[in-house]
Amino acid sequence: QVQFVESGGGLVQPGGFLRLSCVHSEWSLRVARMGWYRQAPGQERELVAAIGNDYMKIEDSVNGRFTISRDAAINTVYLQMDNLKPEDTAVYYCNSYPAMQNNWGQGTQVTVSS
Repeated sequence: QVQFVESGGGLVQPGGFLRLSCVHSEWSLRVARMGWYRQAPGQERELVAAIGNDYMKIEDSVNGRFTISRDAAINTVYLQMDNLKPEDTAVYYCNSYPAMQNNWGQGTQVTVSS
């Protein structure tokens, strides 16, 4: 089973920034499409951004503020989050894109609050 380990979350004030990291255990995912997802309390998990070879997708709600990138050599995907807003508060997960539904990590909590 593939393992995803997310890190980098925390408490930040509105307008602040965080950089999330995700290390995955599956070597073949280095060349697969990967995504960052988030789930706010009481809401369904949603895609935030995805990246692949010659492919990038950024959801409208974070476009211009979030950037997804990867370092395939170390099986790591990043999410740079700038100008954070309270509505970005959620648990953030990484997974393949489309996601392997039975294979989620623990996620990393992002809280945006003054």
